[in-house]
Amino acid sequence: MSSKISRRPLVLCGPSGSGKSTLLRKLMEDFPNSFGFCVSHTTRKPRPGELNGTHYHFTSRESMLEAINNGEFIENAEFSGNMYGTSKLAVEHVLSDGKVCVLDIDVQGVKQVRNTDLNPWYIFLKPPSLDELEKRLRARKTETAVSLKLRLDVAAKEIEYVHKTRSL
Repeated sequence: MSSKISRRPLVLCGPSGSGKSTLLRKLMEDFPNSFGFCVSHTTRKPRPGELNGTHYHFTSRESMLEAINNGEFIENAEFSGNMYGTSKLAVEHVLSDGKVCVLDIDVQGVKQVRNTDLNPWYIFLKPPSLDELEKRLRARKTETAVSLKLRLDVAAKEIEYVHKTRSL
């Protein structure tokens, strides 16, 4: 990343179901010329309605591992057997449009981004409670019993981490 970044990126972090997508959608609708979404990469299959290059860059595990090994990612993580990550190129694409680059990443990714020269602002979105988070995730109808438990366990650890460190 270049140290010539004129607008500091914005990292939205929080458990799945905490409201990151809602906040991101609102930012993009209300300020389309100011904010740009950094499209992450993933090895998971698209969900209904998701478009390649809009919601994620859907890729193979082999391609993603090769790109990571080549230093093309600023952060990456694995969740539920799928890889996720933010490429330097995706960030640069948004910044080249003169917009604030908005990243939607997890706590694992935040820890990695802190070791870059990206220097973003961090916002952690905490759900009202784990019970409410469970209701939101169930309402999506995209989770199995196993993936729901995993997401809730990860959410509890992320919330604990933020409370313990008092920062992101």
